[in-house]
Amino acid sequence: MQDTAISPAVENYLKEIYLLQTKTGAPVATSQLADRLRVAPASVTGMVERLAREGLVEHVRYRGAHLTDEGRRAALRVVRRHRLLESFLVSDLGMGWEEVHEEAEALEHAVSERLLEAIAAKLGDPARDPHGDPIPSADLEIDEADAISLDRLPVGTSGRLVRILDAEADLLAYLDDLGISLGDDVQVLALEPFGGSFTVSIAGRTHSLGRLAAAALSIETE
Repeated sequence: MQDTAISPAVENYLKEIYLLQTKTGAPVATSQLADRLRVAPASVTGMVERLAREGLVEHVRYRGAHLTDEGRRAALRVVRRHRLLESFLVSDLGMGWEEVHEEAEALEHAVSERLLEAIAAKLGDPARDPHGDPIPSADLEIDEADAISLDRLPVGTSGRLVRILDAEADLLAYLDDLGISLGDDVQVLALEPFGGSFTVSIAGRTHSLGRLAAAALSIETE
């Protein structure tokens, strides 16, 4: 199947399956997709069955779905469009990193390949988007570099902030308010017991971060 024949709804499903599959390394459950896409589980079940018939996913009932090679390539096309658009909106239109996700969600289904490659060339074929997410190449190669979420790091660990996972607008605005940016040096100073907050040094400033915020910060350790 060519990606020109894939509807926006199917593209959204393939993209979310790819993102969840990459994050967990496991087949994606119907309930996970329903939560991410904010649709009824019954609707997800019907769409996943359709994707399986079209050869885009493999689905085992009660065990979840994962992308086929064809489905993965189709998903990476959407991911490339989305992340290049986010990069363009930030670098050339001056939008904040917390503003661009929803705009890219709308534009990713409409932008032509010719325009997309012109955007990529203008940006110098960036390897990562404004949130640190890797951008697939034109050949759909992607470097999901190893990094660890801050909430999994032991006290005393040092590294560099390279990615904001599940980058929601409220979280990004919060990080902006704290003056936290990609590339900042990070050190875990202390951890409150029983699922408490993390005390961290980021770019030389001390912050107390809740577990949800810490889980979103992806650190490349030294």
